Amino acid sequence: MKKLFLAALLLALSCGAFAQQDYVGRYDVFAGYSYLNSPKLDLQQRGFNTQLGVNLKRWLAFGADYSIQFGRASLTPSDLKPQYATPLNGLVYEGEHGLLPISIPAGYQLYAPFDATTETFTIGPQVAYRHFKKVTLFAHPSIGAIHENIALNAHDAFTNYIVLPALVSSGILKSTRPNDTTYFYGFGGGADYNVTKHVHLRADVEFVHVYLFSNLLADSRNSVRLSVGPTFNFGKNVPR
Repeated sequence: MKKLFLAALLLALSCGAFAQQDYVGRYDVFAGYSYLNSPKLDLQQRGFNTQLGVNLKRWLAFGADYSIQFGRASLTPSDLKPQYATPLNGLVYEGEHGLLPISIPAGYQLYAPFDATTETFTIGPQVAYRHFKKVTLFAHPSIGAIHENIALNAHDAFTNYIVLPALVSSGILKSTRPNDTTYFYGFGGGADYNVTKHVHLRADVEFVHVYLFSNLLADSRNSVRLSVGPTFNFGKNVPR
């Protein structure tokens, strides 16, 4: 996906003529495919992104951004805070030594697959560079709210009857379907290729830092979101 974004950006720049854009509509509406990657958890999610913007000046816009992505990964004790990881590793020890109703082999690797649904909400300014007739470059801060729903799943009898119930009964989790909302911050930017006066093709990338489930996970994470799709520009022409 990163290669696709870079290729689209290079193509847009190579096709851009060195001339000012004659028309810049007051409003922008974007909707397209979105890919969110959080390497810390090996979590890759795919979904939808939409953006609404108002061009206050030819170089300055203000808008709102919403995205939703779905994906699957796995949690291990090393992903959790030490006070939670230690009891889980203790369960593995007991299971390996036959001290629990369900025994597991030596060298057992404990993990819990999970499904994640992640939503982001952003409002803020965007700066545009319109020196090219066919291409608009833009950059913006990425500061907003993020909400994530998690559904932990059992992949064997040990996680189903021992580990997941222990997480809930001990109070580590209120349920096997926790959710959290917090803020994120970072920066983003990209390019619009002006196919026609009112229709553009957008490639947008965001680099953000977020600490979801800070009461449970050992570390925060960095995430990258890539979005590609059409942008519709309309309304009164913004004066130069």
